[in-house]
Amino acid sequence: MVEFRIRPYRPEDGEAVREVFATGMSEYAPALSLHALRQPWALLLLGCTFCLLLASARSLLLPVLAVTLLLALARHLVGCAWSAYIDRCLADDLRDVAAAYAESDGAGFWVAEADERVVGTAGVRPAEADGELMLKRMVVRKDYRGLGVGTALCRTALAFARRQGCRAVVLNTLMVQHEARAFYERLGFRRHHRYVLPTVYGHLANCTVTVYRRDLP
Repeated sequence: MVEFRIRPYRPEDGEAVREVFATGMSEYAPALSLHALRQPWALLLLGCTFCLLLASARSLLLPVLAVTLLLALARHLVGCAWSAYIDRCLADDLRDVAAAYAESDGAGFWVAEADERVVGTAGVRPAEADGELMLKRMVVRKDYRGLGVGTALCRTALAFARRQGCRAVVLNTLMVQHEARAFYERLGFRRHHRYVLPTVYGHLANCTVTVYRRDLP
């Protein structure tokens, strides 16, 4: 078992926090690509392209090559879109964590430390609804998962919310974050509502966000 400790964020953690977040979120790029390619319009496009080229070329080589190129292009485009999202997060609240999660504003940010390095992060900020906090940037390094790091981070955030007198903690998950959703449900979070990302990519790829909520007694 790896020993770890949860502590408040310090300014010198900035680069490590950004690296943990970027690395963890990059893991979802392949799943997002596969999800996008499973959409009916994408399957129809690939099928029509294959059939038209097969009928005109009367050879399997050209349609197979064309479909392969389309798949590679689609994966690249989804990867670029996801990388752009990660970059926006890094330029937003993760650019200056101390300022974005100042406790004086009812926010907080914590890191999990093991083997003399940051292996997990979690933060909370006031949500849109009064009396609620939004759990954000909950990430644990892949080789430290299953050791209780995420549970400890989440419980630290929930304890902070109780001390603030909040009535609930909410969070957002993407449709491809299956393990994360099961993890939150084990900790008492329940599905609150779901919506499609209000962007062109969100509608094309049917990119849905599920909002989870944990009421605090």
